[in-house]
Amino acid sequence: MAKPMTKTQLVAALAEEMDAEKKTAGTALDAIIAIITKEVSEGGSVTLPGVGKIYCRERPERMVRNPATGEQIKKEADKVVKMTIAKALKDSVNG
Repeated sequence: MAKPMTKTQLVAALAEEMDAEKKTAGTALDAIIAIITKEVSEGGSVTLPGVGKIYCRERPERMVRNPATGEQIKKEADKVVKMTIAKALKDSVNG
């Protein structure tokens, strides 16, 4: 399996795709990340067309097991970031 694309590689590819400088592409990527982070952390969601939807989901208080000791512990309610993948992306991967 290939290694994931690094941020530097992503910025370089984005700059090439935009026909712009790497600095401009880096600024654009940072802005997109900031927007997604702000929206999701406030309980909203962001849809990236053709990629998927990023959203925050609340998990209720629940009982979990400590794998080291087998002890049951109450875990407080928390939030988790989820992503559903767009059908177009799934279809492109599966040919």
